[in-house]
Amino acid sequence: MTAPRTPAAPDSPATPPAAPDVLAPAKLGPVELRNRVIKAATYEGLSHKSLVTKDLVDFHVAYARGGVGMTTVAYCAVAKEGRTDRHQIHWTDEAMPGLRVLTDAVHAEGAAVSAQIGHGGPVANPKGNGAPALSPSRHFHATTLSFAKEASLDDIRRVTEAHAEAARRAVEAGFDAVEVHLGHNYLASSFLSPRVNHRTDAYGGSLTNRARLAREIMRAVHDAVGGRIAVVAKMNMDDGVPGGFWLDEAIPVVQWLEQDGTVDALEMTAGSSLLNPMYLFKGDAPLREFAEIMPQPMKLGVKMVGDRFLRSYPYRDAYLLEDARQIRAAVKLPMILLGGITGKPVMDLAMREGFEFVAMARALLREPDLVNRMREDATTPSLCIHCNKCMPTNFTGTRCVLVDRGTTRRETWGKPAGYVA
Repeated sequence: MTAPRTPAAPDSPATPPAAPDVLAPAKLGPVELRNRVIKAATYEGLSHKSLVTKDLVDFHVAYARGGVGMTTVAYCAVAKEGRTDRHQIHWTDEAMPGLRVLTDAVHAEGAAVSAQIGHGGPVANPKGNGAPALSPSRHFHATTLSFAKEASLDDIRRVTEAHAEAARRAVEAGFDAVEVHLGHNYLASSFLSPRVNHRTDAYGGSLTNRARLAREIMRAVHDAVGGRIAVVAKMNMDDGVPGGFWLDEAIPVVQWLEQDGTVDALEMTAGSSLLNPMYLFKGDAPLREFAEIMPQPMKLGVKMVGDRFLRSYPYRDAYLLEDARQIRAAVKLPMILLGGITGKPVMDLAMREGFEFVAMARALLREPDLVNRMREDATTPSLCIHCNKCMPTNFTGTRCVLVDRGTTRRETWGKPAGYVA
């Protein structure tokens, strides 16, 4: 007679995996980073005539020397008419030698370097570019006092291929990653937005159609790099304007990107450079400082009604976490948490919440060596006070105005020694 079997003990609850160490090495696609901290893209205002300058190289070397795993060069337009400033880099033959100098200099400090690529779309500067801005539908841009023209199908095909060419050139220039700009109502983001996109063709109407350009761009970039470097998508969760793109539409779009297999990591962002720029940054809106750098009649406009466009929002650490959690729950792709990353406790929170990387901007503008000092003492606080007075400096050399490092301005450039070639 067979003895009765003893019932198996119930399985004990699985121990949740320990959160990764944010300062330990990690893989981003095919690239090994020395830690999980990324210097977020902030337009540096340090390129000149679309060429790399020594100031731009020094800017990124400072963050590499200061301990970040990767620094992001912003903003490298995929087409001349896609620049938001006439001095911004776009991927010409003349720019390539300087970009190689920049990547070599960052690598010499032990960090990786990413190129943010994209097309400014309706946010682009038509006067500086000498060409109309592109938009999914004709749109009036209050800050340039001009209309963006509706992108034709030929424009869409050309810009998509321009993203692929930019990605190929990023590989050639020695970049470790490209960050494709799908946010802030730049071109791809403006197509996603029902507030801006009023098309009735295959690129307008339903979310499937409005997401078509973003998906085609990501496919073109993915195929162009062929797994040689990492591909990051920076995409809005929320435009911050009534009738705009919002989280309920962002979730299916990121799921489609995951299904397409074109992205190594997601960096979720928010706000519209076209309609509500301060929504991303939180904290004070530096109206007086913005007015000082504006030509007339914009200067007068900012002084009189600037608070309608540059609104102030309360700041708190990790302020995009609540929405980003919902994206995190919807996809398995690695994710980079952006927004209010100020110190080791916030970074550790991001790791516990299931994010693989964090992206810092303003805190590093104040203290480029913050990561190294946090490694020595995890309680090191950030000195950034979120005054946002760094924002108006981004066309004269982006910097924290509370730190006396000397002022780098375009008026000092134009001499051969100012360029890197």
